[in-house]
Amino acid sequence: MKLHIDVDCTPEEARTFLGLPDVQPMQSALMAQLQERLEANLAATDPEVLIRTWLPHQIGNLEQLQKFFWQQFATAASRAAGGSGSSGDRES
Repeated sequence: MKLHIDVDCTPEEARTFLGLPDVQPMQSALMAQLQERLEANLAATDPEVLIRTWLPHQIGNLEQLQKFFWQQFATAASRAAGGSGSSGDRES
């Protein structure tokens, strides 16, 4: 035997009927705080500071950055080919 019941109600009505709390005001307040924090951090962020933070300290200019990337690619390629993982000095 199958029993099929259709209930036509809004989420708010279902929440009230089941006795669940309404968390919409709390969620809205938290999202507003999160948005304010993100906007403040993005406004205070300097791209140059981000690059210095994310990249190793040895990299000072574009040529060194390029050499660093080539070394990382060579290391990854040698590992994928089953090599020892030593990086070659390839310059462009």
